[in-house]
Amino acid sequence: MFITKKQVYNALKQVIFFAKKDNIVDLNMIDDIDIKDDEITIHIIFPKKDDPAIGIISSSAEKILKTEISEDIKVSIIPVSEADKGMGPLSGVKNIVAIIAGKGGVGKSTIAANLAVSLTKSGKKVGILDADIMGPSVPMMFGVEGQKPGVIEREGKAIMLPLENYGVKILSLGFFVQPNQALMWRGSMINKAFNQLMADSEWGELDYLVIDMPPGTGDIQLTLAQTYNVRGTILVTTPQKVATADVRRAAMMYRQDVLTIPLLGIVENMSYFTPLDMPEKKYFIFGKGATDELASELDIPVLGRIPIVEKIVETGDNGSPIALDDSSLVTKAFKEIADNVEEQVKNLRN
Repeated sequence: MFITKKQVYNALKQVIFFAKKDNIVDLNMIDDIDIKDDEITIHIIFPKKDDPAIGIISSSAEKILKTEISEDIKVSIIPVSEADKGMGPLSGVKNIVAIIAGKGGVGKSTIAANLAVSLTKSGKKVGILDADIMGPSVPMMFGVEGQKPGVIEREGKAIMLPLENYGVKILSLGFFVQPNQALMWRGSMINKAFNQLMADSEWGELDYLVIDMPPGTGDIQLTLAQTYNVRGTILVTTPQKVATADVRRAAMMYRQDVLTIPLLGIVENMSYFTPLDMPEKKYFIFGKGATDELASELDIPVLGRIPIVEKIVETGDNGSPIALDDSSLVTKAFKEIADNVEEQVKNLRN
């Protein structure tokens, strides 16, 4: 039987990679096609090697090739990751770390912003992506509110250039929404905007891309887990049991078989209150112990605890994250968190 590569390519145009809403040929996912008599071996490039779509794509490709060419052919699909090929829009990003919470109001964005600054101060190249479409606060925290990212054209496609402040590259869904505008986006629109910030942006070489995720377990969480190679997630909670119960549900999402992403640890925010005039005192306003119980249950470390300090709010509102202030005890707490995150990432690689 004589089979041509053109036949194979034409047939594979019917195979759709639903995460990117196009066929695998036009998406340039076909790396190589080898034909020997009635045996066809196809190398297909996926965003990551354990992509949940691999099985679906492989089955669909085999079925279509047998229908279009012959039932007698033998089809072998070999998945290849973008990282293996040194390609992909995020090929220069070594570690994607997502900051997640079960509900709003626990200080997730504050943790994300100050972690990014702390990692930068330790000599790392860092970017932050604000994916919290309902509450995009990263532009304010980094003092770039009202600014717009640059745009360049590459191969006929518009590519965004992140803003930069304090050595951190910054992109946010908030750059595209007016402060007084009521947001009326469906899930598909939010996903499209998120993918553009991730994949249609010039992030360059980064040691860490910190993603400030929306609270809960919605569309963006699924898109991130299914489409991108995430190194790990960091849970953020406050000490109350109701808060840890919510973050527990968010954590379990990433421990499902099809979405397995490592949990690097948990950060307890608003851990206690210490008066300025009594630095030796700690008042556990929201209780204590629930975070440690959750960490034990999930078998992950507590990466650090951030106290209730008025200056954290002031510096965030003023566009200057508190981790920039070397004289603050809170800065030391954020440095400890950054050091622990790096240790956890290092352990994953070993």
